[in-house]
Amino acid sequence: MSRTQSDSDTDRLLVTERDGQSDGQNNRRGNTSTFFVTLSILVTEMCERLTYYSISAGLILFCTSKLDIGQANATTINQVFGGFVYIIPIIGGFLADSYLGRFKTIWISSLIYIVGVFLLPAAAIEYKNWNWAELSVTGRTALFGTALVCVALGTGGIKANVGPFGAEQIESLGKDAIQTFFNWFYWVINVGALIAYAGVAYIQQEVSFAWGFFVPLVSMVLALSVFVAVKSRYVRTRPKGSILTTGFSICAQGSRREDVGSSGKKKMLSSAKRSHGGDFEDHLVDGVVSVIKVIPFCFLVIMYWAVYSQMSNTFFAQSERMDVSMGGGVNVPAAALNVFNTVAIIIMIPIVDRLIYPCFNKMGKPLTYLKRIGIGFIFATLSMIVAGIVEISRKEYLDRANPLVQNLGGQNFNASTMSVFVQIPQFALVGASEIFTSITTLEFAYNQAPVAMQGLLTGLFLAASGIGNWVSTAILAIVESATEGDPWWADEINDCKMENLMFLLAGLMALDFIIFCIVAHFYTYQDPAKFEKTDEVPVSEKSDTDGSPSNDAPPSYYNTFNNQHTHDAVKPSDGTTPF
Repeated sequence: MSRTQSDSDTDRLLVTERDGQSDGQNNRRGNTSTFFVTLSILVTEMCERLTYYSISAGLILFCTSKLDIGQANATTINQVFGGFVYIIPIIGGFLADSYLGRFKTIWISSLIYIVGVFLLPAAAIEYKNWNWAELSVTGRTALFGTALVCVALGTGGIKANVGPFGAEQIESLGKDAIQTFFNWFYWVINVGALIAYAGVAYIQQEVSFAWGFFVPLVSMVLALSVFVAVKSRYVRTRPKGSILTTGFSICAQGSRREDVGSSGKKKMLSSAKRSHGGDFEDHLVDGVVSVIKVIPFCFLVIMYWAVYSQMSNTFFAQSERMDVSMGGGVNVPAAALNVFNTVAIIIMIPIVDRLIYPCFNKMGKPLTYLKRIGIGFIFATLSMIVAGIVEISRKEYLDRANPLVQNLGGQNFNASTMSVFVQIPQFALVGASEIFTSITTLEFAYNQAPVAMQGLLTGLFLAASGIGNWVSTAILAIVESATEGDPWWADEINDCKMENLMFLLAGLMALDFIIFCIVAHFYTYQDPAKFEKTDEVPVSEKSDTDGSPSNDAPPSYYNTFNNQHTHDAVKPSDGTTPF
């Protein structure tokens, strides 16, 4: 071997060793970068949720105590606001997919959000304490209304994109890393809600709304600061266009065009398929049809969300007029009872996931998606029945003894001597219903649509939750008008029969459950895989070594989140289920 050849071999060895060291250093740098990027997104989500829940927790009390708005109208404002918060994510997702990308959408939405949370303390400050001219009630109301609009726009843009954006950052690490990320993502959401309902709500009620609204301002500024601090390290994807536009185009063409390729019975939208003379690939049309078949369930869950919204509406009005004292001069924030909803979820998820679902599977009677949703409907119905019974007892206590006058947020309430903690069961029942209905509807949406349309169907179910707030508003307005002579709902619930309203909501929820059972009986579960284009990748490359379908593609935010808490439904071989 010549010296030149030996030197060459040595050089190659040295280069290999250096490259190995470089790769190891790059991996360490990459892991460190991924950690900080992931942590920044988790902190951003926690701060944003803390901000949102801090606002919603004090909204009704601020309206009634500072803006001279009656209980009924304050409840309406809260429900309209909550509705828009869940409708706007559809627009936020569309803008991110089609034009801006997720990073820019989150960034711009955060700036709008901050404008809103800046206006909130401005609407709450007592300017006379600063020797300034005091704002009129009209001025405060205008500032507060503008703030809510900005907050709704901001949270809508963030809500649609921050979860998927986080998944993009760790996509290369595999599905296990994504699952871990969303476990923590869900955890920080609950941490934000817990701080808001137990801490910030206390400041608003017992200290001042100015300071109570200053906390979410600081929180949102922190969220944006943390989010942009590592902007150079984010993985970003370019906008690819929204499937929403494609879906509308398929529906338009499929409904107006004659099916030239049809033989026998015409199938829904088949005339839009290329094989039938249309402009769209067959698998895309089949995917849109799969979404349409699930839409009836989007409508049926609206009533569930109308009941769910009572936690921040009728339940809250009830809390204000019950004894919130804990002794020693310490009062429980009226909004803090929402904590027991969260606690019920945290406690029950492991029980349901590790005990109840496996037991039904072993018995050969698995709880399919629709069965789980139906169980959640039952829990929601029970929560309203319990709330009605509590309301009857609350007023009995009020009649037996002199009312307890308590000051909450600067407003006096004639309260029953019954402890507010009696409400825990009704909040816990709503929490139980969330495990079966809220979580499962999103999992159902994911598993009954092709990949390209999972976001669309998930968005429709989210929109249903927003519409539920508006339906609740309509029900309360109709009841208030129809029972004016003997009111079931009014600004002062001590002078009305709110228990009848709660029993009415329970009855409507029960009726919705019956209709749901009928529709579910005729539903055929769909296999999204058959809607995918299969000629792009060989079959051998679509499966793992054990022959099972590959799941390396990162799941969507909602699918990953829900798969932590629910087992896949075991589908009958014919793809159908009675419920």
